[in-house]
Formats: sequence, C-alpha cells, structure tokens
Amino acid sequence: MKLLPSLKQRKRYLVFKIRAEKTFSASEIQEAVEQALQDFLGQLGVARAAPLFFKDLSQNNQFVLKVNHHYVDEVKSALILIKKIKNTPVLLHSITTSGILKKAAGKMN
Repeated sequence: MKLLPSLKQRKRYLVFKIRAEKTFSASEIQEAVEQALQDFLGQLGVARAAPLFFKDLSQNNQFVLKVNHHYVDEVKSALILIKKIKNTPVLLHSITTSGILKKAAGKMN
C-alpha cells in the first residue's frame, strides 16, 4: 500500500555558496554542515528537519541540502553561523530555495 501524497514529507532544496580562500572537499563541507545543524537545532531539531546533503552535487564550494519545508529558515540560520571550516575563515551565502532538485542544481553555475 502506497503512502498518500498528503502524508508525504514536503521538501525544499537549499543551494549555498561558500566564499573562502581555498576549495573544500564534499566531505569537509558535509562535516561542517552536520556540526552546525547539530549545534543550532539539537538532535530533535535535526531529526525533524531531516537534512540530506548531496555529495555528488557539491562542486566549486557550492552545495545542495534537502530539508523539510517547515525548517527552511532554521536550517539557513544554522548554516550562516558557520565561520570556519578546517581553520579557514568562510562566509556562506544562500543562493536559492527550490521545491525541485533540477531547478536548484541549475542555479549552481
């Protein structure tokens, strides 16, 4: 039996750009993002936001993160508080928010 569409979790795709002097690998970015979300939202908040980091889409210091539609603002707030990745000062900018992955990935270039 399939899940009714009204019971499915609605999602949003957030595209972020990292401004820094060096380029980071996808695993370094993912580690920093997970730590920032854990610090700001806590375990319960992270569980409710259900973030999913797309490693295959992270390139040129840009990445895509899928979150629950109710927690878009909280996740943006958590990510903007990232000040350093691997002891390198960084600045994160939110590029766009989309309900479609293809549209979000198209904004990365």
